[in-house]
Amino acid sequence: MTTHGIPPEYRDTDCDAANIDGHHDFECLVIGAGPAGLTAAIYLSRFHRRVLVADGGHSRARMIPRSHNYPGFPPGISGEELLERLAEQATQYGALIEAGCVEGLAHKGSGFVATLNGRAVTSRTVIMATGMKDVLPPVEAAYDAVAQSRIRLCAICDGYEVNGDNVAVYGEAECAIRHALFLRNFTDRLTVLVKASAAECQAIAGEALHAGIQLVEHAAVDVIRLAGDQVEVQTLKRGSFHFDIVYPCLGSDSCSGLAMALGAEVDEQGALVVDSHQCTNVKGLYAVGDVVGSLKQISVATGQATICATAVHGQLDRRLWEPRDWFG
Repeated sequence: MTTHGIPPEYRDTDCDAANIDGHHDFECLVIGAGPAGLTAAIYLSRFHRRVLVADGGHSRARMIPRSHNYPGFPPGISGEELLERLAEQATQYGALIEAGCVEGLAHKGSGFVATLNGRAVTSRTVIMATGMKDVLPPVEAAYDAVAQSRIRLCAICDGYEVNGDNVAVYGEAECAIRHALFLRNFTDRLTVLVKASAAECQAIAGEALHAGIQLVEHAAVDVIRLAGDQVEVQTLKRGSFHFDIVYPCLGSDSCSGLAMALGAEVDEQGALVVDSHQCTNVKGLYAVGDVVGSLKQISVATGQATICATAVHGQLDRRLWEPRDWFG
């Protein structure tokens, strides 16, 4: 049963901490200004909450040349433009966005204190939207290669655009082969460059060969570079190859260190573990987006941010509207 459209679990959550002992600069500090962090800030600021977003400038979304699978933008939208629009919307409703990285995060009373740009900032709650970093092989002019869609990082996002191209997947055997099998839906010209041998995953290797995917073993990459309208892959033992597109499949590193230092639980990949409200096991500490163990998609991240912001609002002091400026 709901009241005024608000499910009861969002009004009094398990992370309840309604009694604030002392003043905090902000009711929520959002660490990270990617799609997840900015969406959370939009919702919280529309809930009349005092929100600060710390923008370290490292959102993976900035590397997206043009996304064609984010709902609502039929012509597509670049990652940079999407972030600009989200930031404009958040600040329009009162959120503050400050460039800078949070160097430290600690408990203080019933809230948290963060070190941002050399000063202490206190907040009742914190949302980790710090994302992750892709592990890349040695790529010359990596950002140019990504901008030109020659190096691609997400087949779910852009597999549709492959459209019969000559594609290589590089990485550990089983992961790379599974990635190639996913891409087989979009092209019949696929090569998997395996760093060692594929012998340890014979079953899936056989499936790949049956699907017409070429496997090149012992092909540790020396360097990847743009070569005209193609990508040249120089290996240590197997010579050079040329492809239209290369998908490195080397994993990623979750940017969860600040939360881990507070005792937040992580999974085997280092991603933060959260409950159904995006709350970590640390009271008042939430996480959304790529730093959480989930499908790495912008639409997933923004959905998590919506759930999270509503839960954060529900755990804070109840606000009784008055005819005045909330932030004045």
